[in-house]
Amino acid sequence: MSAPPRTHESPAPVDEPGPLTVPSSREAAGAWVDVVLPCLDEAGALAAVIAGLPSRCRAVVVDNGSNDGSAELAAGLGATVVREPRRGYGAAVHAGLLASTAELVAVCDADGSVDLADVARLAEPVVDGRWDLTVARRRPAPGAWPAHARLANRALALGLRARTGLVLADLGPLRVARREGLLALRLADRRSGYPLETVLRAHAAGWRIGQLDVAYAPRVGRSKVTGTLRGTVQAARDMSRLLGETR
Repeated sequence: MSAPPRTHESPAPVDEPGPLTVPSSREAAGAWVDVVLPCLDEAGALAAVIAGLPSRCRAVVVDNGSNDGSAELAAGLGATVVREPRRGYGAAVHAGLLASTAELVAVCDADGSVDLADVARLAEPVVDGRWDLTVARRRPAPGAWPAHARLANRALALGLRARTGLVLADLGPLRVARREGLLALRLADRRSGYPLETVLRAHAAGWRIGQLDVAYAPRVGRSKVTGTLRGTVQAARDMSRLLGETR
């Protein structure tokens, strides 16, 4: 299957510094899926997260300014480590996408809330040509998803449907698509709006988007975004801005 078409409303190119990459001890050429893991102080979760990688998947850990030794730990565990000094979820994911080399890329939280064994299952519909983008739908364990974050997600899903007609119950903590297709979307958001922009631009470009359930466990350590009320409000603002720009 060829890469999905470019969107016709892509922004102009932005000159950006390339990420500083520490090579992995695994052979990148042998990877089937590169799993981009944005990381900010996730040392407590990384060992179990990386250990859960399916075969022929490579961890691309993007350190976004950690102070707990996350980058060094990830490198010691065999991950490719990318250092992205610009703070922001979108900045970290974009740096990981640039550093990836596999045909398929998964983007997943590095906090231990999602079992990376699910990457293979979410990749299957992309590989066999049914979908161009698979988005996870959280099935949370008790206490895993704070009420304020659930409410914000529900409002976002309703706004997405109203603006585009696209029915997704959750933007999810895990997404899978072809790397070249994602690069062709020319995603510009470098903060919390990145997951929504991915879906909006993919939809505008005519991508087939599907959703599969994943178990969602309580994260390891302190949440920096949707686990806090302040982080949830900021993420909601970023995403509401993107929805407001959608016609």
